[in-house]
Amino acid sequence: MKYNRGSVLRFAAPVRNLAQRFAYIFLLFGALAIILIGRADQQIFERARVSVTDVVAPILDAISRPVATISEIIEEAQSLSKIREENVQLKLENARLTQWQSSARTLAAENEKLRQLLGFIPDNVAKSVTARVIGDSGGTFVRNILINAGRQAGIAKGQAALVNFGLIGRVHEVGERSARVLLITDLNSRIPVVVESTRQRAVLAGDNSDRPRLLHLPDNVKIKKGERIVTSGHGGVFPPGLPVGIIAHATESAVVVQPFVHGEKVEFARLIDFGLTGVLTDLERRTEAVAGQ
Repeated sequence: MKYNRGSVLRFAAPVRNLAQRFAYIFLLFGALAIILIGRADQQIFERARVSVTDVVAPILDAISRPVATISEIIEEAQSLSKIREENVQLKLENARLTQWQSSARTLAAENEKLRQLLGFIPDNVAKSVTARVIGDSGGTFVRNILINAGRQAGIAKGQAALVNFGLIGRVHEVGERSARVLLITDLNSRIPVVVESTRQRAVLAGDNSDRPRLLHLPDNVKIKKGERIVTSGHGGVFPPGLPVGIIAHATESAVVVQPFVHGEKVEFARLIDFGLTGVLTDLERRTEAVAGQ
């Protein structure tokens, strides 16, 4: 055994020395051979690369799966955290909406009772006609509009003119096929109204400007900016509760109202017959008495 081992070592030593001496030459010839083969067949390296890729791909896929799995776990954890936060916010919003719903139902019931006490006539009971605004008639009444509907369409003197449930005026003159609407901003307009929150009565008086004023208010009354003004129902022309505008400016000397709708800028008006018997002359005669109550 020792003899054979020594013989192998004596034979391997010259071979190793020869390989070390000519290694550079072997590598140089190998490189030249690869260059020549590559020029002879340009696709050989591409096929080799594809083959190597095919062999290595399963290994890379197996290695990448744990990394992808970990990434998916992290994303899932982040998503769950976001979902929990959104769930908490949704529960809070749901609780707030439930409170608002309860308050809305309570207010709806109270409004229904108040409407019954005030004798409110809903729109589905009143008769209405929609007419187009065709111009301004001018004359004595500065703030007024003409509509293309008259007696033939059922228009009558004293009917309320509304746009989007905001009062703009009342029918003052009626023809067969046209009528004139006196706007709430006209100098000759006087409408009994109330402050919706305090139920304080007053008279809305036009002054030919865009903002009419409240008259006949008590000296000690306090009115805040932004409060809604609605019709009071007195005078026999308008039912109670028709929206008119909001308080735009309130001082000791004047209380100015911003109407919900500018009558001069409307294209269509809704004329409503609430079945009331009051006439304009009666309304003008009663405004002082209404304000003094």
